[in-house]
Amino acid sequence: MERSDLAQRASTLLASVGAVWAVSLYCLWWDPGLAYHLAVIPRRVDSLVGLVGMPFVHGSPRHLIANTGPLVIFGAILLSRGKAYFLLVTLSIALSGGLVLWLGGRQAAHIGASGVIFGYFGFLVVRGLYERRLSSLTVTLLVILAYSGSMVFGLVPQHGVSWEAHLYGLLAGMGVARVAYGLDKRRERAAAEAVP
Repeated sequence: MERSDLAQRASTLLASVGAVWAVSLYCLWWDPGLAYHLAVIPRRVDSLVGLVGMPFVHGSPRHLIANTGPLVIFGAILLSRGKAYFLLVTLSIALSGGLVLWLGGRQAAHIGASGVIFGYFGFLVVRGLYERRLSSLTVTLLVILAYSGSMVFGLVPQHGVSWEAHLYGLLAGMGVARVAYGLDKRRERAAAEAVP
């Protein structure tokens, strides 16, 4: 990987995490009402903006800090395959997990990037199992060893925690990994058939 490409990927990661921090701190310190407008509130049409807005707002500095580490680590792993790959996977997880949350979640204002984080976890684990390459399986094993305990705990219903966002994000990540694997295999077959 060239140094310029590495710098661009690092800039993408910094910009995405920086945007989460900027919006979250703005909501926490200057405009708490904005967090409510960017939340997913199930079955309310005016909260569909939360499908994109929810990951950018957090309920406290502690909540924001807790989500930053996994965002950076999982984001860096995804960016190893390129910026477009990272952005497409992230958007797919956020939209599909958020939509299922909007359809089936508790009647509450759901905020935070943890749904996307659980989606990243599900995506990386399932991708490794489908691809069965040493590099992917190594990432899968490391992700499981480092985060499986906290991920399981995050799926347990708790007061004040959107465990549904965690669950639907995880399922979305697994589904996106399956679709991405199928598309990759289709491209590989098409490329093989195009060779004279």
